[in-house]
Amino acid sequence: MSKTAKLGPLIIDLKGLDVSAEEKELLSRPIVGGVIFFARNYTDPQQLDALVRQIRAIRPELLLCVDQEGGRVQRFREGRTLLPAPGKLRASYQENPAAAKAMATELGWLTAVELRELDLDFSFAPVLDVDYGKNKVIADRAFGDTPTMAAALAQAFWRGMGEAGCAGVGKHFPGHGFVTEDTHIESARDPRAYEELLGADMRPFIEMIEAGIEAMMPAHVIYPACDPSPASQSSFWLTQVLRERLQYQGAIISDDMGMQGADLEAEEDESASVVRALRAGCDLLMACNNPERLLRVADQLESLPGELLFPEDSLRRRHSMRRRPQGAVDPARLAQARELAQSLRQ
Repeated sequence: MSKTAKLGPLIIDLKGLDVSAEEKELLSRPIVGGVIFFARNYTDPQQLDALVRQIRAIRPELLLCVDQEGGRVQRFREGRTLLPAPGKLRASYQENPAAAKAMATELGWLTAVELRELDLDFSFAPVLDVDYGKNKVIADRAFGDTPTMAAALAQAFWRGMGEAGCAGVGKHFPGHGFVTEDTHIESARDPRAYEELLGADMRPFIEMIEAGIEAMMPAHVIYPACDPSPASQSSFWLTQVLRERLQYQGAIISDDMGMQGADLEAEEDESASVVRALRAGCDLLMACNNPERLLRVADQLESLPGELLFPEDSLRRRHSMRRRPQGAVDPARLAQARELAQSLRQ
């Protein structure tokens, strides 16, 4: 792997609809491995095409990604199919599990097809959390309110994404649905013991690992009965459990490290949580929504040893997130998938 093709561990965001001079300089730095898009970066497919071309002209190897789950979490809307929330499939699953899984596959395929049209690599999906009716942030983003339903529908959705050549990201390991807090704005603690998590929330993640999912996103949740750090910064969860006990070989991608749930305490060094996550086992780290902090994080990461930033295993896993070549899209299937999405949103 040539040095020019190296992907660093940092996934960054952009302020607006095009690349600023400061962002161009940052994107040129090897520490950066990808860009995540938000609604503020998008008006329509034509505008995004121009933005993507700007980024590809700077470094064509960068990973381009987005949260495009459906329902409340869909960053690209104008000129795209409005996708139903994953939870919309639950009623169908209770009536006919096989039919619901077929629907999930078509929705996953549609999601990936429309991202490929925009020259993106992957979406941070599917959600593997179980909806206990306690967390408004998760709620209908979860495919199921039982581990069995969540696993079955999420895996079907992921297989559809794969049919269109896009990798999947299962989130939020080992499970975010039991806590009431919103980790965007506060810390969250799940008091359950490891054995209870293993028998419930972790089941969808384990099934997806066995199926071969390409990436996992850990939760910014603390499980104090297991470890005092958020799972996203915990070598217990990322190395001992994911890598060693569960034999997971795919990429580990953090959620936004600027979220409040990622902070253990008010620290003098704002980039400390990012470094902890990298050392704990994350291959890719998101730092978003704070440009000044992002620059400090990039500087801090660049001061670390190269063997920590660019280990061969992590480089391989980062490159595995790039979309795979696919043939022409079947227009009849595309039309039917769009009709399905519309019917489920009603």
